[in-house]
Amino acid sequence: MRLGVLDVGSNTVHLLVVDAHSGARPLPAYSHKAELKLAELLDTDGAISEDGIGQIAATVAHALEVSEDKGVEDLLPFATSAVREATNADHVLGRLAEETGVKLQVLSGADEARLTFLAVRRWFGWSAGRLLVLDIGGGSLEVAYGLDEEPDAAVSLPLGAGRLTSAWLPGDPPDQADVRALRRHVRAEIARTVGEFSRFNPPDHVVGTSKTFKQLARLAGAARTADGLYVQRELSRSTLEEWVPKLAVMPTGERAQLPGVSEGRAGQLLAGALVGEGTMDLFGVDTLEICPWALREGVILRRLDHLRSA
Repeated sequence: MRLGVLDVGSNTVHLLVVDAHSGARPLPAYSHKAELKLAELLDTDGAISEDGIGQIAATVAHALEVSEDKGVEDLLPFATSAVREATNADHVLGRLAEETGVKLQVLSGADEARLTFLAVRRWFGWSAGRLLVLDIGGGSLEVAYGLDEEPDAAVSLPLGAGRLTSAWLPGDPPDQADVRALRRHVRAEIARTVGEFSRFNPPDHVVGTSKTFKQLARLAGAARTADGLYVQRELSRSTLEEWVPKLAVMPTGERAQLPGVSEGRAGQLLAGALVGEGTMDLFGVDTLEICPWALREGVILRRLDHLRSA
C-alpha cells in the first residue's frame, strides 16, 4: 500500500510517500518539503502567530493535494516540538483541522525518541546490540538507549538547532560571548540527563540521525547523499571539535558554501554542532554512525506493525 507521512516539524513541513508492505522495508516513492522554520513564527508569548498559522495551513493543504496526486491511501500526519510547545497549540490544531481537514497527532518528546529508536533498530538489526541513538532536530534533542525495539531509556531535551539559534545566536557571525554562553547552556542541559543512561551497560553501537548530524558528517568528510543509502557514514568527536571553532566565526553565507550544507540550514549549523559535540563528549562517544532512517520511518514502521496485528 502507499503510505504518506506528513511531518510538521520545527524546520520544515515534510511529506514522505512510501510504498510499504508488511514484512518488507518501506520504499521511498516521493518526497515534498516546504521550509517554514516555525521557531521564527513565535511571538513573545511563545504562541504561533496568526500569520504563522495561516502559513502552516496553506502548506499542509498543499501537501494534502500532493499526497492525493501521488495516490496515498493512508496519510499519517503528526507534529513535533514546535507545535507541541506553542502556548496556543490547541488553537493551532483546531484551525488546521477546520481549514484543511487534517488532524495532526502531536507526538511527545519521548514518543519522538522511541519511534526514532525503532527506525534505527530496524535499519541496523539485532546484530547491532545495545544502541545509543542521538537525534538533533530543529526544536529538540532526542536520546534513546536499548537492546530491543522499545528503548530502555528515552528522553527529549529542548536543544534543537533552530530553537537555540533563534534564542541564543542573534549575530551573523555570532558574538563569541554568545557562543560560549550557548555552549555552557547546552552542556548543563545534557549533563542532567547523562545519569539516566549511566546505569546501563555501555552501548555496542552509537548512531546519529537527522539532517543536522548528516550535514556535520558530510562536513567531516563522509560520503555524499548521492552516493546512496548503504554507504557507511561516520562522524568522530575529534573532527567535530575541530570544526566548531571554525563554524563559530563564519557568517551564514560562508557556511552555506561548505560541502553538504544547505542554504536553509546554514544559519543553525553552529548550534547543531555545539549540541552534537556536547552530547558526544558527555556521553563518552568517540565516533557515531549516521542512520538514514529516523522519525518519519519510525512512524511508518509502527503503522505497519499495527496493520499486521489487526
